[in-house]
Amino acid sequence: MSYDGLRRLVPAWLRLQIFHFEVLIEEALTAYSASLPPVQRVLDAGAGEGRYRDYFKRQLYTGIDLGVGDKGWDYSGLDCVANLLELPFRTASFDAFVSVVTLEHVTDPSAAIAEMARVARPSATLFLVVPHEWEVHQHPHDYFRFTRYGITMLLEKHGWQIERLSPGGGYFRLLSRRLMNGLQFLPAWLMPFAAILVVPAALVVGLLDPLDTKKDYTLGYICWAKRKSI
Repeated sequence: MSYDGLRRLVPAWLRLQIFHFEVLIEEALTAYSASLPPVQRVLDAGAGEGRYRDYFKRQLYTGIDLGVGDKGWDYSGLDCVANLLELPFRTASFDAFVSVVTLEHVTDPSAAIAEMARVARPSATLFLVVPHEWEVHQHPHDYFRFTRYGITMLLEKHGWQIERLSPGGGYFRLLSRRLMNGLQFLPAWLMPFAAILVVPAALVVGLLDPLDTKKDYTLGYICWAKRKSI
């Protein structure tokens, strides 16, 4: 079951165990949106169906996407359909940026980061989420994965200063996720019986995550950055 479907059916503590990374993203995004002054211009670069629009009701939100990632999505609510490599906005147009698991879908992540820097006003902020050990998705538009060092290099190269970079869990959270991912490969008749064994085991495994202090095995990274003064 998808995270959106599960969110309506299970309590928050269980969502945190099953979809740990997604919950971390939502919590961080809530904090980020609350940190922004009202009426700031926010660009959601890779907005998809605009699922994060409601986080920015106090700000002036603009959702942009190329609209080719998921054939089942409804892109009609986008404010702008365009390529992130050539943003159709003037230089220094936005105060804040959101980009959640999007950079892996553009053919040149470095250029996309540079374009956000171009249209960023001085001291603009960026909330960025990138995948590390994430399954291939939105076929065939899935091209890259990022280490903490790779995303740091790309951001600093184009004038962004990282203020916070957090892994979305470590080895045991990743292992927990992969155990539950494995259920999708089973025939339907076997699924209920396997779930009885796999889901409790996966939940217990996830609780061991504090043992991994380095967090080199992770689903991805959540990053807060700021546009450097020119």
